[in-house]
Amino acid sequence: MNNFSWSASEKKLAHHAFDTALEAALAKTIADFKSKASAVTQPSDMWELEDYLREQRQEIDRTFDYRYSQLLYVFAQLIRAGYLDEKLLAGLSQDKLDVIRRDLAFVARRSASG
Repeated sequence: MNNFSWSASEKKLAHHAFDTALEAALAKTIADFKSKASAVTQPSDMWELEDYLREQRQEIDRTFDYRYSQLLYVFAQLIRAGYLDEKLLAGLSQDKLDVIRRDLAFVARRSASG
């Protein structure tokens, strides 16, 4: 957790980046849903699709946490997931960008060693 203060311009930038990433995640979910829906041939397939949607909604709800105390870590997670381009965060203070980059580097090191 962090206690950074956010300027009005940083809040606006963060909100835009967050919304852009959410749109990307939802677009991917819709595309996956359409693909899976077109493959439904049995009633049981429908219920599997329902389960898939519920899981996706829970994952999106867990991932997209807009509390400022969590937002830098959320941004790092969204970059790793491919939903957010770090360039959209240009304009955040250097200390905030450093937190995001440290989180990205930490997870990359863990993934490489594990």
